[in-house]
Amino acid sequence: MGGSKGLQALVLVLIMASAPLSGCFGENGSAQITENDLDITPKTWTAGVFQGVTIAAEKPLSVFIPYLIKDDISNFVVNSTVVDLKAGESIQLSVLAPPRADTAVILVGGFGRDFWPIRDANESWATWYNEDGHLAANGGAIERLDGENVSLNASLDSGGPVIAYPLSIVRGAAPAYSTDEGGRHSTGLVNGRTTYNYLHHITDQTPSVSADGAVGYLNRWAGQGNAAFEEGAVYLMDQLESFGLTVVTQRYQFTDIFGNQNPEAYNICGFRYGNVVPDEWMVFGAHFDIAPPANALLIDPHITGTRTYGTGVGAYDNTAGTSMVLTVAEAMSSFETRRTMVFCFWSGEEGGKRGSDYWTDYYVKEDNPEVTVTNYINLDMAGVNWPGGGGAPHGDPATAIDPDGYPKDEEVWPMRVYLGPSLDHDVINQPEMVGLTLWIGADAIGVEQQQSVLIGEGFTEDTWKVDDWLERGRPEIIVYEDVTARSDHASFQANLGTVTIGFGGLVDGYWCYHQTCDTLDEMEDWMDTTGKNYGEEHTGVSNLVDSLDIITWWAAYSFFHLDEKPVLNAYL
Repeated sequence: MGGSKGLQALVLVLIMASAPLSGCFGENGSAQITENDLDITPKTWTAGVFQGVTIAAEKPLSVFIPYLIKDDISNFVVNSTVVDLKAGESIQLSVLAPPRADTAVILVGGFGRDFWPIRDANESWATWYNEDGHLAANGGAIERLDGENVSLNASLDSGGPVIAYPLSIVRGAAPAYSTDEGGRHSTGLVNGRTTYNYLHHITDQTPSVSADGAVGYLNRWAGQGNAAFEEGAVYLMDQLESFGLTVVTQRYQFTDIFGNQNPEAYNICGFRYGNVVPDEWMVFGAHFDIAPPANALLIDPHITGTRTYGTGVGAYDNTAGTSMVLTVAEAMSSFETRRTMVFCFWSGEEGGKRGSDYWTDYYVKEDNPEVTVTNYINLDMAGVNWPGGGGAPHGDPATAIDPDGYPKDEEVWPMRVYLGPSLDHDVINQPEMVGLTLWIGADAIGVEQQQSVLIGEGFTEDTWKVDDWLERGRPEIIVYEDVTARSDHASFQANLGTVTIGFGGLVDGYWCYHQTCDTLDEMEDWMDTTGKNYGEEHTGVSNLVDSLDIITWWAAYSFFHLDEKPVLNAYL
């Protein structure tokens, strides 16, 4: 991976365990332990769902389970735990098997063991196991601390070699979908096909009697009392309420350059209030307004060869992000959390982040001054990227290279994971968030070979993202701290000092960016790899569902981790 010194250690402090799962302490068993002294059922886990896992001991031993676990007592999700079992004892845990991995690894040691080796931040458990990390005790290390709330903290002592118990993980397909329809990623707590279904519905252009004349929710241009925007807002509020969330909206006025007061439509947020620190909010958001037309005539640039401005559908920008927020909100609304979860849809982003600026400046700072927004996750223009195509069938005929230097038809477009706030492009300012991002991506998301941290050492601020990407061999997933925030996360960074993480794909090189051709069909065309000479051959729908699955899961995992331990601004 590309990265900075110390990331593997920094990620260790993110691993916490809760007392109810910790078992008994005090005995340091020295009897020889083998894999046969432990029985774990089932031997094959179902990917992407919380499931009952029974661990039974033949001898006194300790077990380290390095996965998300739902505590049946507190109903909170914890990121791993250590359990002590005496001979003949067993315990059942509700474990979330990584959604995009095929191997899980459980670690076993002597009874009362406090020091454990763990994997590197950018290494999966399967790779760590296959490369004998459990025997060499390489990677990182943690120490179990006994107290009112047992925690696992970074350590310089790994405790030496450990027994590793591997298990298989299988992800099934929903019976309703074939492989070409996204069946590979259609099951789990969240999944790409559910996100795709929301995206398909909201962008449905089938004629209907409505403000926008369609079954979906088109023409969502913020301001001017737009009836189509209002209908879309009502749909989003109804969805959040159906998930059992408390819906809070804000209307606000915007004064344009001529001094006219334009009514902006809703910011819409669904709240699931926390049970321990409700005044600490984790926010997950996307803007649901789309680029308004510069004039009354929207012309498809595929026909004219000339790009204008404005769209009526906005599938990529930003119905995709809107759909991911709906998917995660629906899945996570039933979980108990320590902190308050807030799922938001912003208006006015296309006019200059007006909705998120209003929410952070007025709703949080003025109306709720007791609140701390611990972290923010942003979804804007996600889905057109790896693992899909390296260029649309209708690319810009004038050039084979887009303005940022990315080749249109030869390479796969990277997925972007952008973090901040950042002061410099050539150093890591938020190492803990970078570490958490890599930690999740390497194992749960299964992209240890694809992700790379971009640090623009030796490059100018204007060119480092492209030049560093090219120099690293065009990694499929780029993780970087962005010094030029272009979406709603900028409001959280500037107004609240919140550490943010965002997910996205191709921006400036996308031929239909802010164009009438920004449709779901266009996204599928870009993502189609059938008949191309790179990667696996899959339909545009299948690859798009795959991309949406990656990002939706990454966001959900981030929420679980950040509920247990927020990542705070490193330079405030």
